[in-house]
Amino acid sequence: MPVRYTPPKPSDLLPVPGVALGTAAAKIKGWHRDDLLLVVFEPGTVAAGVFTQNRFCAAPVHVCRRHLAQASGIRALVVNAGNANAGTGAPGIAAAETTCAAVASMLGCTLQQVLPFSTGVIMEPLPTVRLVAALPAARAALAPDHWFAAVSAIMTTDTVPKGASRRIDVDGVPVTVTGIAKGAGMIHPDMATMLSFIATDAPVAATVLAPLTREIADVSFNCATVDGDTSTNDSFVIAATGRAPLPPIERADDRRLAPLRAALAAVATELAQAIVRDGEGATKFMTIAVEGGRDAAECRRIALRIAHSPLVKTAFFASDPNLGRIVCAIGNAAPSDLDPSRVSFWLDDVLVVENGGRAASYGEADGQRVMKNDEITVRVALGRGRAASTVWTCDFSHDYVSINADYRS
Repeated sequence: MPVRYTPPKPSDLLPVPGVALGTAAAKIKGWHRDDLLLVVFEPGTVAAGVFTQNRFCAAPVHVCRRHLAQASGIRALVVNAGNANAGTGAPGIAAAETTCAAVASMLGCTLQQVLPFSTGVIMEPLPTVRLVAALPAARAALAPDHWFAAVSAIMTTDTVPKGASRRIDVDGVPVTVTGIAKGAGMIHPDMATMLSFIATDAPVAATVLAPLTREIADVSFNCATVDGDTSTNDSFVIAATGRAPLPPIERADDRRLAPLRAALAAVATELAQAIVRDGEGATKFMTIAVEGGRDAAECRRIALRIAHSPLVKTAFFASDPNLGRIVCAIGNAAPSDLDPSRVSFWLDDVLVVENGGRAASYGEADGQRVMKNDEITVRVALGRGRAASTVWTCDFSHDYVSINADYRS
């Protein structure tokens, strides 16, 4: 089970005006549950996305990027679980386009107004015939309040569905933000992470939504890492239906953007942390906060080195205060001009290293006490500036190995 994460109830995920969701069983991987999601938007909806930087990015990522660049708005998302349609070459591109064409035909929109997404096993052909055959059932199931069914359909190794909602007031008008995400392994920030879809009825212009989406990714999904492996399929999309009765938000300095930005960031952060808390085999959730750097980039580099170290992650799983592993990780990622004698770090409230050496006040029992917690903060002070960066990660357990060893079976 995830670390201190309670999955949402269906009623917790608020309908967004202008959005309907339906699921169906395409039997992509032979499981007996819905594994196909269709999301339909009212005309006038705009969207923006950020995608994996993996050079072997999946066919649907190629198609999504192209469609977002070509279309003036979107009408649908189509998502399948069980098959990533990655490493499939030209036939994979054709399969993604065929799926989009089938959805476009059903809805009476253009091919470019449909965005495809896939998640699951890499380098297997997408069973397009089964997927397309299940689309009418997904369409028949469309409803505004099917967000919980939607996220349940796109799960792979997730142990729980992940979703969040916020309702805010913008100039006296209620505005809704609801999002879902899937992911538990092959999680590492490099633009966005895994699959996540957020919708709002705020009337946001496409020129504002695109940079806003990247900004939201940077403060949420790009701070989440489970195992340091960036997926071929990572995609994060925000859609704005414009159904809230407000004048359009067409400028980045529009004061009405502030509460919307905060709500989007809150939903995305909740989803990103939920993914880490549900990391494959995770028993601990760790916040790695590095401060006192010359710039955010060096702080982030050190935080990620700590978060990705198998030695650090296995020590946390064992509740073993072998904290020299953290010192080693800091040193491996530090800039060449870092002065170790200015570095300190803490486990929660326990000072472990002070001015480059073991703190006089530190005792092994203190470290063991903190390491037994299922939620721990590692705070590192570099003593060379004012910049800071934070990432969230989890431990490595025996189950992580088992889950990934058995993934294709």
